[in-house]
Amino acid sequence: MSKKIKSAILSLSDKSDIKLILNTCKKYGINIISSGGTSREIKNLGFKYKEVSEYTNTNEILDGRVKTLHPKLYAGILSKRENKKHKSELIKNNYDEIDLIVVNFYPFEKIFKSTKDHNKLIENIDIGGPTLVRAAAKNYKYTTVLTSPHQYKEFILDLEKNKGSTSLGFRKKLSQEAFNLTAYYDSVISEYLSIKNKDYFPQRKTIYGNLVEILRYGENPHQRSAIYSKNNILDISKLSGKKLSYNNYNDVYAALNISRTLPKNTGTVIIKHANPCGVSANSSKIESYKEALACDPISAFGGIVSCNFKVNKKIALELNKIFFEVIIGLGFDKDSLKILKKKKNLRLIDSSNLKEDNLFNIVTNNESLLIQSLDNKIFTKDNFKVVSKIKPSKKIFDDLLFAFNICRNVKSNAIVLTKNRSTIGIGSGQPSRLDSCKIAIDKMKKFQKISENEIIIGASDAFFPFVDGVETLVQNGVSAIIQPSGSIRDKEIIKFADKVGIILVFSKTRHFKH
Repeated sequence: MSKKIKSAILSLSDKSDIKLILNTCKKYGINIISSGGTSREIKNLGFKYKEVSEYTNTNEILDGRVKTLHPKLYAGILSKRENKKHKSELIKNNYDEIDLIVVNFYPFEKIFKSTKDHNKLIENIDIGGPTLVRAAAKNYKYTTVLTSPHQYKEFILDLEKNKGSTSLGFRKKLSQEAFNLTAYYDSVISEYLSIKNKDYFPQRKTIYGNLVEILRYGENPHQRSAIYSKNNILDISKLSGKKLSYNNYNDVYAALNISRTLPKNTGTVIIKHANPCGVSANSSKIESYKEALACDPISAFGGIVSCNFKVNKKIALELNKIFFEVIIGLGFDKDSLKILKKKKNLRLIDSSNLKEDNLFNIVTNNESLLIQSLDNKIFTKDNFKVVSKIKPSKKIFDDLLFAFNICRNVKSNAIVLTKNRSTIGIGSGQPSRLDSCKIAIDKMKKFQKISENEIIIGASDAFFPFVDGVETLVQNGVSAIIQPSGSIRDKEIIKFADKVGIILVFSKTRHFKH
């Protein structure tokens, strides 16, 4: 069913491309009702219109808080055109049908990102706009609603195709987009107020996001997938290479989560299937990459590299020797881009604009949401207790903290072996902590040459339930261990550490990652 458009309400915060709508209204003889800044813009552009206050015969009040909330407008929008009772009530009240609503809202989200002024934010909560949009969207059988300049061209094409009318299918599509927008708008405000009130887990929770792109598929080709962001774009930018997949994004964020915990402009992380297979915080850029790769060069093949520094020519030449799916850097110099872009499929990601403002992680399953705060606790000495008779030097203690930090980013059960702030063996994702120990040791023996007097650090994401895990590490050269406390056998483990003469440090916090 097509619907001829005779009258329209225009109320726009975003006035870009308004001339497209005005020219269209003029072409098809559509009467315009408008108010505020929109009417001033229409007047400046030389088009005819009628002020809302003149149309309703009611002045704006409360400093403009009430200007479009009037029954004459809503009766015109919501009336069922073929309903005789509705028609007679419109005639009785001298109301006209309104066929087109072109509205966008006060930019609450934009203001929220630029100010912490609560009063200013409250004044940028739009009431009239969403109400107009919801009314028109509800009555899509008769009323057309536009909420974004991106819809204007499609609207004009539909009008041309239907000779001044819009098609029912198009109005139905616009209705869905309108309700998506009002839900999104309210959810942004709701989240702001929840955070303001420190009510992080309210009775009802709405998650909002903007579509960034539809992905080729999910984890596997038979799964559909897309990525959304609270912004219209991601904080990371792809400089080159083919589209990122679901698995690529998952690995990219796993890599960045670790990179952000390393010293500023220092360190390299290599990820495979969301687990690190090599990490180094060596202050030398090239050495940090080589040491991260040396931890497990076989697993690194086809993985993702995150350089916590700007990638230069020297690093690019090294990176180019191995097949990687993605390379992340805090920017790339011209020479490095020239080298790396020769591999057309290699994705290059600039993470220099990445913001660290996330508060929660969200996992979905069976239409339920699991939400938790981030495991981004900053480690201090107060969080740890040296429980062995042998005490660590400052250097060894710093190495222990490095190992423990990497361990909390490895899937549980997790064991990480390091030396000189570089991983040399990682055991991840095993039901048995002892098995994780054995995997980490096997990796170390396979790829590392350990001299007799070198200090090997062992880290565990949770306590050892039995002495056997600690014993296995010690038998294979580990001389300092860091682990959370909490086992009923903690005393046995301390006693064993003192017996064999190793350093043992307990953490007050556990760091499972599933």
